[in-house]
Amino acid sequence: MKLLSIALAALIAGAGLVSFNATAADAPAKTVAVIYKDKAALAGKPVSAQGKVVKVNNGIMGRNFVHVQDGTGDAKASTNNLVVTSKQTAAVGDKVSISGTVVLDRDFGSGYSYPLLIEDATITVKK
Repeated sequence: MKLLSIALAALIAGAGLVSFNATAADAPAKTVAVIYKDKAALAGKPVSAQGKVVKVNNGIMGRNFVHVQDGTGDAKASTNNLVVTSKQTAAVGDKVSISGTVVLDRDFGSGYSYPLLIEDATITVKK
């Protein structure tokens, strides 16, 4: 009976009759370039990515700002660097997985303005 319930739930979900809440950790990993390319569609949604930490600013406005790059995107267009805010942190050079919510045009004031930001992220350092 349990198998039938699971199969029925999968069939209903596949038909679009129910939805399941996805968390950032459940989001499929995307490249930095794809996140910038699809930023309008991703706004307010969970996203995951992987890359190398290239800059860290800890303890700014009650959060850590971690910059992650994966080798994709365009440095001249500033689409090669994800800025991630988190209670967690990592060190420059760490390879990390991040999961958070895409936020567009975030302005903290005092010159801290970001066209794209990954907020409230979890950061997992890969070994």
